[in-house]
Formats: sequence, C-alpha cells, structure tokens
Amino acid sequence: MTTVAAEADLALARSGDDAAFTRLVAPLRRELHAHCYRMLGSVHDADDALQDALVRAWRALPRFEGRSSLRTWLYTVSTRTCLDLVAQRGRRALPMDLGPSSDHAVLGDPPVTDVAWLGPYPDAHLPAGRSAPEARYEQREAVELAFVAALQHLPGNQRAALLLFEVLGFSAAEIADVMDTSTASVNSALQRARQTVATLTPDAPRHQTADDDARLRDVVARFSSAMERGDADALVALLTEDVTWSMPPLRHWYRGLDAVTDFATRVPLTTCGAWRHRAASANGQPGVLSYLWDDASGTYRAWSLNVFTMRDGRIAEITSFLDHGLAEACGLPASLP
Repeated sequence: MTTVAAEADLALARSGDDAAFTRLVAPLRRELHAHCYRMLGSVHDADDALQDALVRAWRALPRFEGRSSLRTWLYTVSTRTCLDLVAQRGRRALPMDLGPSSDHAVLGDPPVTDVAWLGPYPDAHLPAGRSAPEARYEQREAVELAFVAALQHLPGNQRAALLLFEVLGFSAAEIADVMDTSTASVNSALQRARQTVATLTPDAPRHQTADDDARLRDVVARFSSAMERGDADALVALLTEDVTWSMPPLRHWYRGLDAVTDFATRVPLTTCGAWRHRAASANGQPGVLSYLWDDASGTYRAWSLNVFTMRDGRIAEITSFLDHGLAEACGLPASLP
C-alpha cells in the first residue's frame, strides 16, 4: 500500500469506514499475531488477544493523533492487551516446568487438564525476515520453543520489553511510551530479562542455511521411517546423548538416551505399522505430524505434532503436542487413508 493510499484509508477509517481499517491492518496482521503468541505462548490466546486489540484500536482510532506510526500504535494496543491477559492467566508451561524427568516409561500417563500448556506455532502463520534492521532475532528465530518457553518465566513487563527491543527493534524510549513507564524502567527490565533468557537458552539462535535445510529434511524422513518400522536402533541414531522427549499435556517427560529409548520401545514403537507421518514445521523448527491407525474409521488419524530441536545434526529435543486439531493448523489433512 502506498503512503498516499494509506493516508486516505486512515482518514476513511477515522470516519468509521470498517473496510478501510481492515486494509490498513492487513499488512501487519501476521506480525501482530506472532507478537501476541510470543507474549502469551498460545495460538488460541494470540487469536483472542489480537481480535480484542483490533477492536480496541478501531474504537480508539478517532483519537489516534499520528505522533507515532500506525504500526507502532497498533503494537502499543496489542502489547497492552497481552499484558492484561498475562496478568489474568499467568504463564504457560511445558512438562519440564512441572517436575524432574522420569527414568523409565510411565504407562497410562493421563493428560493433565489443570495446567495452561505452552502451545506450538505453525510456521504458516509466520512473517519472514526481521521486522526491523535493529532487531536481534529474525521472526522465525523468535518463536523457537526454547525462546518462547523462556519468555514464560518473565514477568509481563520484562517479556514485553525484551520482545519490543530484541525482536521488533523498538528503542527504549519507544518502549517506555508503549508501556507507559520511564526509559530507566525499560532498561532495567531489559537487563533482567536478558539475564533470565540467557540462563534458560544458552544456545544463541542461528540462521539455517540451504544445506541445513537439506539435512533437516533427511532427519525428518529417517525419524518417520524409524517410527513406522518400529526400529529403535534407527531412532536412537538420530538422537543426542542428552535428548529429551516431552508430550504436553502429559506430565511425565524423559531425558537421556536410556530413558528416551525405554519410553520409545515401550510406547510408540510397540505400535509398529500403526503410524504414518507427514513433514511439518512449527516454531521455525522441523518436525512431523504423526497419524495413528484408528480401527473405527479405518484411517490413520492425526495424533500429535512433533517439533524437533536440533543440535549438530541430531535431535536434542522432541516436543510432541498431543492435539489432533493441529493437523489443520499445519495445513495437513486430519486423516490419511
């Protein structure tokens, strides 16, 4: 949209033209949604927050004076909306936030329904590149599971300050305006947030190359084949020594080759031939969507989205989100023949 067209739409939107407002927001919707997800750790919460924020912005638009860009103003409204939700709902968790890992497979592990679980972010939602030249993280890097999980350990003001500065390239003065506080308070929040995130995510983000992408596709294919054939040795060959495997909303999780192998051979690999897989990606990371045979329907039905965290060409973490509804979110069918 040209500057002239945007200014014309802004004038129309201020006078109550809903279509003009929709046109103004459309180029920013993806990045605003990703921002809400980083703040809240849930696609569903991000949907609600963005919808609420846009309603607030629509109602307040006649009072928008243009002292900042429309983009900055929409981020202000979205951030404040998310901060309200953070205060109401608290933080989201992964199984490792609930307790230590299990040494052996826990059979019949029931879903935990009273925990707000961290959810995945299908890559189809993601904007590309950096949102600003000053941003430290690319948009994809800034939704990696480890980073978003670490954000959940921050108070809302620190979470917002870090995201606005490191991911979106806002200045400390701009962030102070967004959060209605002082620049000194923003700098203090940034310092504390960086220390916490650095402790929880010691490995800095690294942009993937084309060669990396080819290797990742190979790992995904080999993982899928090992699961479908029930081949424990082939699966283990893909894993790091300190690999972890967690399955929200299940409480128990596993760390290290012995524990992960015990779980794999006693749970998913016992259903050899009952699995089918399709490559998927979420949180800027490779993975697969698993389909499990269902006798009642005579089809393979979507079962879980497995997101891989890689290190030196091997899988260091498997996070299996047990939610059949994630197939549609990933642009994949709900069942396979």
